[in-house]
This record gives sequence, C-alpha cells and structure tokens, in this order.
Amino acid sequence: MIERVTLPVLKDNYAFVLHDAASGSTAVVDVADHAPILAELDKRGWPLTDIWITHHHWDHIDGLAPLLDACAARSWSPRVVAARADMHRLPADLITYQTCDGDTFMFGDIPVHVMDVSGHTVGHIAFHLPEIATLFTADSLMALGCGRLFEGTPAQMWDSLQKLRALPAQTIVCSGHEYTQSNAAFAITVDPDNAALKARIADITAKRAQNLPTVPSVLQLEIETNPFLRADNAALKTAIGMSGATDLEAFTEIRARKDRF
Repeated sequence: MIERVTLPVLKDNYAFVLHDAASGSTAVVDVADHAPILAELDKRGWPLTDIWITHHHWDHIDGLAPLLDACAARSWSPRVVAARADMHRLPADLITYQTCDGDTFMFGDIPVHVMDVSGHTVGHIAFHLPEIATLFTADSLMALGCGRLFEGTPAQMWDSLQKLRALPAQTIVCSGHEYTQSNAAFAITVDPDNAALKARIADITAKRAQNLPTVPSVLQLEIETNPFLRADNAALKTAIGMSGATDLEAFTEIRARKDRF
C-alpha cells in the first residue's frame, strides 16, 4: 500500500511524503522547511529513503541541509534526486542522483518517470508515478494555475503544460502551493462562462473557509477548469478577445494577464 501525506510548510507551500509499506521506502518531494517533515516522519516511524527536488528556488530546497543532518543523526541515508540541469545552482554536494527528462528510477518497486517541465524555471522537473496515478509538479502545473515565468518562455511553459495534460485524466496532481483561491479569482475573469469552473470555485471557497487544502487536485479537473491548460479552447479564446490567435498567443496573453492581476 502507498500512503501519501500532504504537508503544509512555511506560509503556503506543500511538501509531500510518500510511503511504500511493501518496500519500506519513504520519499519527500521538496524541502522548504525540514522541521514539519521530520516531525511527520518521526510520528509515523518512517525512515527517509528518498528526497526528490523539483527546482532550485529557496522555498523548495532551504530545508535540505538541515533535513540531511537530522537524517544522519538517525542513521538514515536518503538518496537525493535533482535535475542535472540545475546542478550549478543547487547544493550539488548534497545531491546523490542527478536526473533529466526521460529518466526513470525506482521507488521500491514503483517506477518514477522524470519530466522536464521548464517554464517557471529552466530545468524544473516533475515526477510521475503512473502505477499509482500520481504526479508531483511543484510550480509548473498548479491547482487552477501555472508558475510565473521567472526564467522560461511562454513557449516552454505551454509545451510543458501540454505534456502534463496528455497524462491519464485521473492522475493526482500534487503541486507546490496553496494558491488555488487566488488562481480561481483570476480564472473566472478569462473563462467566465465555464460551468465546471464556477462549481470548482464554490468547492474551493468552502474548503478554504474550513482551512482545508485544495491540493492535490485531479488532472481531469485541471483540464476542465485551469485556464492555462485551456489556452487552445475556442470559447476561452473568444472570451479574451483572441478568437483568431494561435494557442501559444492565447497562452501568452493569459499568463500576462495573470501577472498583472
């Protein structure tokens, strides 16, 4: 059995802990702050075997060194997986497995497929575990959004999002932040006639009123409601006054509007 824990860290980040009871393997995806992660591992009695890093931003890696120190004190030696393309700005001395797009490594008996999803940063990776229909996207595909383009181009992000959109519709999307409510407020401005989006906004509002997480989400729901995945949708293009635009042009405009929102 695979258990997944969605763990709030910092103000609005999420780390994810994945445990495979059969092999005893335990992974954490991104380490903004080591303390909540360590507390969860100790509470559950799960020795850490893997740390998977999606990209170099501080709010995804600042807890890595202290987490590894705590692991050493417990005689744990986790494998630290990160993108080869990011080695020049990650703490390379702490990375034990460098990976790239198309690579596959094992988590217990479960294959983990690495996808380059550049856009938010260049060299950002996602981890896809098709056997358990789970995808860790961090700041590429987000719940009702996508990451701001700090380094990559609109073309890179649109390409990345199309790759992710092509995965099985029931894939669980584990993204890196609790931004869904603010993303929803923007989404309805560019996709105002989307009934599925309106229903999702009602659900998000109810969850946040109870301080419940809106992450993970399901890919099918993102396909139906996330404007960044719907830049090729004719109705959305019409709604933003770009009915004759290419898909990339529409995506670029949607991203620019979100940046100003």
